[in-house]
Amino acid sequence: MKAENIDDIYRLTPVQEGMLFHSLYDSKSSLYFFHVPVGLRGNLNIKAFEEAWQKVVDRYAIWRTGFYWEDIDNPLQVVYKKVKISLNQYDWRGIDKADQEERLKSFYDSDRKLYFDFSRPCLMRLTLIRLADDYYELVWSFHHIITDGWSSTIILDECLQIYEALCEDKEVRFSSNRPFRDYIDWLEEQDIGKTETFWRRILAGIKVPTPLTYIENKQLTLQEERYDQEKFKLSKERTKALLSFIAQNRLTLATLINGVWSILLSRYTCCNNIVYGCTVTGRPVDLAEVESMVGVFINTLPMNLKLNREQDLLSWLQAIQTQLAELRHHEYTSLTQIQGWSEVPRDLPLFESFVVVENVPDSQSVRSWKGNIEIIADKGEYFRTNYPLNLVIYPESEIIVAISYDCRRFDIATITGILTDFQILLQYIMTNPVIKIKDLSFSTSKQQQISIALEKEATLLDWQLVSIN
Repeated sequence: MKAENIDDIYRLTPVQEGMLFHSLYDSKSSLYFFHVPVGLRGNLNIKAFEEAWQKVVDRYAIWRTGFYWEDIDNPLQVVYKKVKISLNQYDWRGIDKADQEERLKSFYDSDRKLYFDFSRPCLMRLTLIRLADDYYELVWSFHHIITDGWSSTIILDECLQIYEALCEDKEVRFSSNRPFRDYIDWLEEQDIGKTETFWRRILAGIKVPTPLTYIENKQLTLQEERYDQEKFKLSKERTKALLSFIAQNRLTLATLINGVWSILLSRYTCCNNIVYGCTVTGRPVDLAEVESMVGVFINTLPMNLKLNREQDLLSWLQAIQTQLAELRHHEYTSLTQIQGWSEVPRDLPLFESFVVVENVPDSQSVRSWKGNIEIIADKGEYFRTNYPLNLVIYPESEIIVAISYDCRRFDIATITGILTDFQILLQYIMTNPVIKIKDLSFSTSKQQQISIALEKEATLLDWQLVSIN
């Protein structure tokens, strides 16, 4: 670290501290590692493409940031004035499609094992693989500690605008962006006492995380660490119907998804008091220009929902919406702090599953420009966290529902069963919104298995289990 190349030094956000701790603790895992595949079709100007990425790194401090933690009381992030990036390139033309697919899979697997050195920015890698004369696949790899989904969308969109300008020998002008440092300063101004009071109220009475015992496969525990993902896509017609339903009932998509997930967890765990994680954007409503800031704001917070069997479904969903709105005022809080204010012991997690409803700004990332280059940025992405079960919703024209999971605890049959149950319950709620929670009479594939397990343990259920014909 050369002093003349240092631009700024400041503390980490609570979220960054948590990511750094977990990543260093489990340094051989792909924890908080992101893969974003981007297809590029056309006559790509590789020199201009690489230059565009360099200009984006030059523009945003977080992409020139390294992290230091040894021999100091609190970790720090150091912003460098100059950081050089490189575009790694492979040419796989002439290889048949099946072999290309195998090579790509192998590349992604091996790239996840190339761990980032947190003290050396930039914490991302760019790999361009040419698969045909007019088609490339860009593999964009980065660590979550420097960006979130919202910010990565801004970065990709600006990179494409710069590339287009370079190809046309024009200058692209962006408005000045508010630095991530301003968010750090904002955090230090918050009333921690008020936040503590809020979280103690939310988690009052919770002593252990909601167990996932009855949907785990105990025979998988000895296998090698691996995370996988399964998903389904709602048709355009069903997506339109869902959006119409939430609009008519003055709900949000996040409210409905959280309601569905909590009911499923209640049935899977036979608990009426459910705690799980809820991922929020983390961008403070009272921080000016926060929508255009680039960094990591996203946070995962505990949701504690009680299912009152006598309450009608719609009013319960509206109560969830109120709680989600309350979270907005305390969404910067670290989980370490929150757990310290709860009754859950430090050696246990607050929760073992979480819900993400993706929320990113409007983007022009899929576009064409001079040279007839088409960007195909919707091929999906890889990520993993330190939680075993993660539900992710992508609100596109055809809503995607995905579950990423720890293969040492869940098998594919369990995950596909949960996704099936999710669809069943979602449709049931949309067609029966005014009934009481106790009258929810839908059947789920996993529920039948849980019923058998509980009967063997002579455990009393407070849910009426419905047989599947």
